[in-house]
Amino acid sequence: MIIELIAAVAVGVSAGAFGTVAYEKRRQNGSRIKAEKEIAHAQTKASDIVLKAKDEALKLDNERRKEWQKTENRLADRESTLDRKLDDLDKRSDRLRAEERDVESLKDEIRDIRTKQQEKLEKIAKLSKNEAAEKLMQMTERDIKQDMIGLVNKLQNDAKEDAEEIAQTILVTAMERMSSEVTAERTVTAIKLTDDEMKGRIIGKEGRNIQALQRATGVDILVDDTPGMIILSSFDPVRRQIARMSLEMLMKDGRIHPGRIEEVVAKAETEINKEINRAGEDAAREVGVVGIPKEMLRLLGELKFRTSYGQNVLMHSVEMAHMAGLIAEEIGADVRITKIATLLHDTGKAITHKMEGKHHHIAAELARKYGVDERIAHAIEAHHDDVEATTPEALIVRVCDGLSTARPGARNISSENFAERMRDLENIALGFNGIDKAYAISAGREVRVIVSPKAIDDLSAIKLARDIAVKIESTMQYPGTIKVNVIRETRAIEFAK
Repeated sequence: MIIELIAAVAVGVSAGAFGTVAYEKRRQNGSRIKAEKEIAHAQTKASDIVLKAKDEALKLDNERRKEWQKTENRLADRESTLDRKLDDLDKRSDRLRAEERDVESLKDEIRDIRTKQQEKLEKIAKLSKNEAAEKLMQMTERDIKQDMIGLVNKLQNDAKEDAEEIAQTILVTAMERMSSEVTAERTVTAIKLTDDEMKGRIIGKEGRNIQALQRATGVDILVDDTPGMIILSSFDPVRRQIARMSLEMLMKDGRIHPGRIEEVVAKAETEINKEINRAGEDAAREVGVVGIPKEMLRLLGELKFRTSYGQNVLMHSVEMAHMAGLIAEEIGADVRITKIATLLHDTGKAITHKMEGKHHHIAAELARKYGVDERIAHAIEAHHDDVEATTPEALIVRVCDGLSTARPGARNISSENFAERMRDLENIALGFNGIDKAYAISAGREVRVIVSPKAIDDLSAIKLARDIAVKIESTMQYPGTIKVNVIRETRAIEFAK
């Protein structure tokens, strides 16, 4: 029974396994057939897509070929058109050249005819063309010469009479409406002493204080010439003002020693600089003009301390500006241009050794440098005769300069010559290397030169003094003897904290 049972189970298992294998084979065959069908379908679709793409490509190619053909046809038409035009141009050029030859031949014929006619006329008149023209001019000149001479003389006389009358009226009107005070600056300034003790304090022990003052200001200080007074002598009014202010501050303060002197002189220089700026601004405000560069106003303010032949240059310029404005209004010139040019015409005199040249050229150059209108610069430059005045404003400046300076007592020639000689002395010394400052003092009898101790040693200072003296002897004419005093001072400064 057990054996039969086992055999039955084995038969059942074998039958189940065989059935499973058979089923699996049928399933695989079905999948393969399905896959083959799908592959065949996909291949069919791909073939359809490829065929469709080929058809579209052929269509595009045909369209492009048609467009290319059209383009080629257009180019061919254009080329044929251009060829026809070129042919037409060639034919036209040939016609023009032929016509030009015809015209030239006609011109030659006309010239020949004119030459023959002229020869016939010359034979008839027994005169050449030039002779006939000259004879005609002589006859015309002889007929109208006297009339023209009379007319020209009449016009000249009328113009001269009218011009003189108008000019006199304008100038007299301007001078009647203008009145100002002009003072004559000298080369000395006097300061009153409070007492005799103050004189000794100013001089200092062994003259140290007065030497420090003279060295710092470049002014010759005389304490024994006038009782109760200190005399400051210098050709430069700015230096005298600085020295005067410094002495007044020192006497008021009471502390007088070299260190304090240097501090006070520096403070006085600052105050004078402020006063110079104010003077330039006040002058422009008084004349009624605006828009002048600050640099030119600074130079204008320096003219407050400058004199020209004894005439205060700033007052001279302000007086001229008022007068020039009146004249400009009368003749129809530009009043603003005229006033500014007249006010600034002598600013070159504020420059000493800094720039070389005549003062009106220097003033014009500085005006151009600082952006002033060219019409103003020209009027400044042309207020003397070496530059031609080409504008009415320039002529007005020149006329007003002559009016202001030609009045009796307005100028002191000896004072101006003295100042120029002092400037020449200083400029000679400043022409050497290693020099910080140079002052002409004692009415030109001494040149005090302060050198830089780093650039000049003791032996070089001796040689420098001799070189300056030799140059003064060779370039200047002067009476008496000029002392060249070269000062070299070395200082060591430290601060205790």
